[in-house]
Amino acid sequence: MAIITIYALSLSLIEYLETGKVVVGEILVTSEFPIKGLAKPVSYLMLSSIIGWYCVTRLGERVTRKNSKTSIALIELIAIAATVISLYELIYNFMVWNALITADLLRGTLEIDRLSMPYPNPNTPWSLVFATKMFLASLIISAHAWYLSAKAYNERSKKDNKS
Repeated sequence: MAIITIYALSLSLIEYLETGKVVVGEILVTSEFPIKGLAKPVSYLMLSSIIGWYCVTRLGERVTRKNSKTSIALIELIAIAATVISLYELIYNFMVWNALITADLLRGTLEIDRLSMPYPNPNTPWSLVFATKMFLASLIISAHAWYLSAKAYNERSKKDNKS
């Protein structure tokens, strides 16, 4: 995950210094690794983020179960908020992506990997493929955090009731 991020940051910095503009995530979407026609670095980044999150939660699961009910409830509340925000952003990105694909098809061109959204900052547009994949990873991670925190809260409640 770190290698992909460093690769993207270095190429984006070079592009910014040469052109004065950069599309967030475009380097990860337009590159292909290890050979042309295989997966793109953005896919590797998405999968490594999800797998990394799962590994971290498996390693720290026992530690979080020792927390108080209040802190577990706070973690659960944050996870719920992150899940809702990620779901909203994912749906928004799909709607914008669909609209831009339709507009391109009406013009007679289709370059899915080059579609970008100049929002929230017109000077720094986001690649829609990158944004959609990252928010999908965010949705999966935050929903999993919500599930784990709810599970820990219920186990903590049962433990407190037995005492």
